[in-house]
Amino acid sequence: MSIGIGVSVGIPPPVLPVYAQPIIPGPGYIWTPGYWAWDPGYGGYYWVPGTWVMPPQVGLLWTPGWWGWSAGYYRWNPGYWGARVGFYGGVNYGYGYFGTGYAGGYWRGNDFFYNRAVNNINVTNIRNVYVNKTVINNVNVNRVSYNGGRGGLTVQPSAAQRTIANERRWSPTTMQTQQRDTAMRNPAQRFTSNQGRPAVFATQRAGRLDGPHTVRAPGAPNNRMVAAPERAREAMSAPNRRGGMVEAPRDRAQPAMRSAQPRHGERMTQPGERGYAEAQPPRQREAGAYAPRQREANAYAPRNEGPRARPAPAREAHASHPREQRKPDNNGHR
Repeated sequence: MSIGIGVSVGIPPPVLPVYAQPIIPGPGYIWTPGYWAWDPGYGGYYWVPGTWVMPPQVGLLWTPGWWGWSAGYYRWNPGYWGARVGFYGGVNYGYGYFGTGYAGGYWRGNDFFYNRAVNNINVTNIRNVYVNKTVINNVNVNRVSYNGGRGGLTVQPSAAQRTIANERRWSPTTMQTQQRDTAMRNPAQRFTSNQGRPAVFATQRAGRLDGPHTVRAPGAPNNRMVAAPERAREAMSAPNRRGGMVEAPRDRAQPAMRSAQPRHGERMTQPGERGYAEAQPPRQREAGAYAPRQREANAYAPRNEGPRARPAPAREAHASHPREQRKPDNNGHR
C-alpha cells in the first residue's frame, strides 16, 4: 500500500484548509491540490499551495501524495504522474480529488476535457468542457489529511488501485518541485506561524507564490471543494457526446451553469443529457396561462366549457335591476 515512503513523523498533519481554486491558465493544465509537507530543518509542517501544472506528457494524470500511519509513524507517500489515478489514502483534497480517482476531467486523444462542475474554467479560452454534477453533494466532509492512526481515515486501496500501484509512473515535474521548495522557504507557510491559515493557499502557476490570481485568503466551502468521497466513483460516467466528442456551449449569450444551484424554472442536468442547465419553456399566451403542466390544466379546462357554464356577469344583474323596479304593480302604480 505504501510506496515511495520518504519522511516519517511522530505527529499527524493538520486538517486541510478550504480555499478557492484559481482560474486555469490555459488548455492542457491539470490541477494538483495543496498539501501539508514536513520540513526537517525546522521540524514542522508547512503548506504547499495547490496549483495548475502541465503534465510531463500528454495522457498522464496526477495521483496526489498522502500521509499514512505505519509502524508507529506518519509516513509521506509522494505523488506521481501515471496513466491512471492511483490510491491516495482516501483524502478529500477537493476540486476533483474527492478521495477516490479524479473527477476533474479526462484525456481524449491529445486534448484534455475539463469538468466545469469541479474546476474553475473560463470557457472563452477553454472549449473542451463538460458538466458532470454526480459528485457534488453539499455535505460536511471530513478535512482529515491522513490515513490510519488516531483520528485518521480508514479507507483501504481497492484491487484495481493495487494494480495501478505497479504501473509505470513519472516523478513530479520541475515546476512542482519548485513550488514545494518555495513554500518551504517561506515562514508564513509554516503551521506553527499560520495555525492552518497559510499566507498562500493556491497559485495559478507553479513555482511562484505571487501573481494576480494567487489565493491568499481562506474560502467558504463550495461545490467544487466540498463533495462526498463515496460518490466520486460516479465521476467519470460518460458526459453528453455528439459524434463522439464533448460539446462546449455554442451560444455565448447563454453561458452554462453560472452557479451550482439551479435558478427558478431550471432543472439540474441529468446523466446522459447536455451538460448545462436547461430552462423550462417560456409561458404561453396569458389566456392559456402557466402551462408547464398543460396536461393537468386540460383536465380541468374551465376556459373550454363555454360561456354557458359560467355565472352571469355581475354587471348584467345590475343593469336589469332598474327595469324591474319600474314595472307597475297589480294596482297600476309605478
